[in-house]
Amino acid sequence: MMDFILEAWVSGNIERAKARWMLGAGKRWRSGEKLNLLFAGYNGTRNMGSDVRVEEMLRQIRHILGAERVDFSVMSQVFEFSKGYFDGTRQVHLPDIFPPFLAEEVPQHHGVVACEGSMFKSKFANALTTMMIGSLGIAAVENKLSVGYGAEAGHMDPLVAKMCSRYCKNSLIITRNEESRTILRDLGVPTELGTDTAWTFESRPAEYGQSVLRQVGWDGRTPVLVVCPINPFEWPVKASVAKYALHSLTGAYTDSHYRTVYFHNSGPAADRAYQHYLTSIANAVDAFRKQRTVFVILVATERLDARPASRISEKLGGVPVLTSDQYNMYELVSILRACHLMASSRYHGIVTSMPALVPSAGITMDERIRNLMRERGHQELLMNVDDPDLEPRLLAALEMLATQGERIADGIARTVVRNLKVMARMGVYFEEEVQRCYPEFPTRRGEWGWEDYLPPMNDSLRQLVAAYS
Repeated sequence: MMDFILEAWVSGNIERAKARWMLGAGKRWRSGEKLNLLFAGYNGTRNMGSDVRVEEMLRQIRHILGAERVDFSVMSQVFEFSKGYFDGTRQVHLPDIFPPFLAEEVPQHHGVVACEGSMFKSKFANALTTMMIGSLGIAAVENKLSVGYGAEAGHMDPLVAKMCSRYCKNSLIITRNEESRTILRDLGVPTELGTDTAWTFESRPAEYGQSVLRQVGWDGRTPVLVVCPINPFEWPVKASVAKYALHSLTGAYTDSHYRTVYFHNSGPAADRAYQHYLTSIANAVDAFRKQRTVFVILVATERLDARPASRISEKLGGVPVLTSDQYNMYELVSILRACHLMASSRYHGIVTSMPALVPSAGITMDERIRNLMRERGHQELLMNVDDPDLEPRLLAALEMLATQGERIADGIARTVVRNLKVMARMGVYFEEEVQRCYPEFPTRRGEWGWEDYLPPMNDSLRQLVAAYS
């Protein structure tokens, strides 16, 4: 019921914004002004993946349009968690009950760039997808720039899918893969093919990650296996006023409470599946370390992941757990890149480690890691979170990482370079959409190579490009 209320509330806000615009309220960008864009996403929760991809969107789009010509704002749910991120960008507070905020904030800008990777899907939370549609929809009905950047689409509940079809038909959605394009095209939403934006992310130097590993017990020689777990069975998150009232009065639903009116999926079936997932990973890693000498760490790239990471650590006798609460995104990615083998249920755990050519296997709950492994040509390194035979399959995948690392790294390198080129093409699409929406905006002139549409790359990425282009 609460999801329905949020969806109806946001739909009403979009219709009211359209009516106000048609009656002459509001104003578009005018020549000579800075282009003021709002980056709408799930930031300020210490979700490393969400923050990393937005950091690179800001760097790329600022580089393409010119820092002197733009003024960017980005949503953050907790300023303390995003402190020191998004240099040169104003942060605005995104409240849990977001419809009034969108109605007030979006019209103050010349356009919206929707940032969330899982932009159009009900797997995690209808509320999140509703917020993305609301941000894009209000900008679109005001004939302003309305772009989804590096988006993914999956199954949507019928009402959310209908909202997407109705209110995003005048937006441009640049997707992470062809599968997402197919879903959105069926809804009549304009798309172009792109990728994720985390490929160019610059972490702290490699020495930083190595020093942290030494602090938690690494000897500097033994290969490091990093595991990035999640609780895949606590999704979707749904809003419930009734649960919130009972929680506030009696403490009920404490284990599944996310925040304010939002609650995780829970119940005996979810608990059993979660226990199977944790036990399978722990047993496979334990068997692997008995066969091969490795130093094992658990990394929680999202604050919520600290719980499954701690559970697996306990089963393994107390191996180190490093979390996004302890380390910011620049530090955490440096740690991941200092490792030698990876098994991850976090998409951005894999993506951010790939520029360092860390051989990785994926344990997936949805299509994101599946699509990435298919693109790499590494389907044999892919498992599902609910596989009955997850334990032996993961053990076999870890053995492949150890014995076929060079072959796997070669496929990873080719995938990184290919995605850098696709990310550059996304920049071209974005620049063209700005020109279509605001023909008088002064874009760059002259001949530009594909690398000119990326944010500045470090030497390591440039060497990969030179070797694999």
